[in-house]
Amino acid sequence: MRSMFRNSALLSGLVTQDQVDEAIAHLRSSGSLSATAVELDDSLLAARLVEKGILTPYQADQIRSGRTKLNLGPYIITEWIGQGGMGQVFKALHQVMGRESAVKVLPLTKSTPEAVNNFNREIRTQAQLDHPNLVRAYDAGRDGNVHYLVVEYVPGTDLRRLVRSQGPLTQQQAASVILQAARGLEHAHQRGLIHRDVKPGNILVTPKGIAKVSDLGLAGFMNEAEADPRAGKIVGTADYLSPEQIRTPTEITHASDIYSLGCTLYYAVCGKVPFPGGTARDKARRHCEETPWHPRRFNLDLHEEFVDVIADMMEKDPRNRIPTASEVVARLEQWAGDASPIAARSAIRSPWTAPPLPAAPDGEDRADNLQDTDGGEPSSGLESPSQISQLSQASQQTASQGAASQETLPAKPGRIRPVTAGATGSGSSALSSASGIFSTPISKWPTTTVVAVTLAVAVPVSMFVGALVASVLFYLMR
Repeated sequence: MRSMFRNSALLSGLVTQDQVDEAIAHLRSSGSLSATAVELDDSLLAARLVEKGILTPYQADQIRSGRTKLNLGPYIITEWIGQGGMGQVFKALHQVMGRESAVKVLPLTKSTPEAVNNFNREIRTQAQLDHPNLVRAYDAGRDGNVHYLVVEYVPGTDLRRLVRSQGPLTQQQAASVILQAARGLEHAHQRGLIHRDVKPGNILVTPKGIAKVSDLGLAGFMNEAEADPRAGKIVGTADYLSPEQIRTPTEITHASDIYSLGCTLYYAVCGKVPFPGGTARDKARRHCEETPWHPRRFNLDLHEEFVDVIADMMEKDPRNRIPTASEVVARLEQWAGDASPIAARSAIRSPWTAPPLPAAPDGEDRADNLQDTDGGEPSSGLESPSQISQLSQASQQTASQGAASQETLPAKPGRIRPVTAGATGSGSSALSSASGIFSTPISKWPTTTVVAVTLAVAVPVSMFVGALVASVLFYLMR
């Protein structure tokens, strides 16, 4: 019985002849395949092998496309996870140990000498770290011309997708996740490492509420700046860049990660990035010059003392910022409690076909899983601090939302007067943080309440006026 899929499946080594024969016999006995059929329906055979757990859906799709190599060294590729900051990420199973892992692969199309050096740098960096709140590196290797890094597979989702699927986290949930991330960063900082790309997409959250910091592709050691090919360049993601990453990228310290973690905490409780809308340059300028909306504008359940922690993490001047990740842990402990499950709606995987192993076409993230970056590559278009100084200072407005990576609609245009320390107001109408970092005022009533009250007053009045006009017209026409 002829079947291209059967031949490819046998060549892959993932399926035996006995397993193929059993699948064909089942299809015949169930009536899905006639006893006299000359050609075998590949889709039926593939579906049966997937149903029996012999192949994964990803493997079946790849084999149906004629691809028979589905391994990297001893790792059998079982699923495509997504596009990471430096390459494709796959889920894999070790042939001997049976351990599930995530395999980061540098695509052949990007295997330039510089890219290979950066990839090897990430491997060496991650190999020096071992902490429960950091994604652990297990192995690294080369299969032909394909370079790969094997890291811990973390079930669940990343913080960005979690917030996008269920909305802002509660104060306790956000404190727990960010506190754990701070513990992981403290471990890295103690070894002289600066992450440089802390953001929601690089914080993975398991179904049990355990958080792990991932993706060290842009990380660098403070004492090895001269050996870093990206030294002097602005690297990171525009929504979470610290002012010093923009102004003096050669002089950043661990405090830069604290600022980015503060922006991440802001996003977790607000569901919005601090400075939405606009280009990467717009965002960079605003990180240096402007203050974001007060978090309670978007989440009235936040305590003011909790908002103070966010403000202290997001201080423009690193000298006034919370100096260490360990202090972030201490400040958040009273709000966090123990790690607990965070319910998230099931993500629907895109119907687009996953790329083959190991190379894949460039594009946006298409998988809703872990090890993904949040919505694209790290920020581009900002090569040096001199570019920032050339930005226009005239307008405080941001462009309307365009790219998929823009998390939220822009805030109202124009600079909002920041509240200084000690400012007071009536009730919640003038919310402020101790540091005065957040823009105010905000209404003490939710927008829906204001709309409801307005309609309740306007509708009866308009009906009365209409009746009065009708009466006058009726009287005049008599």
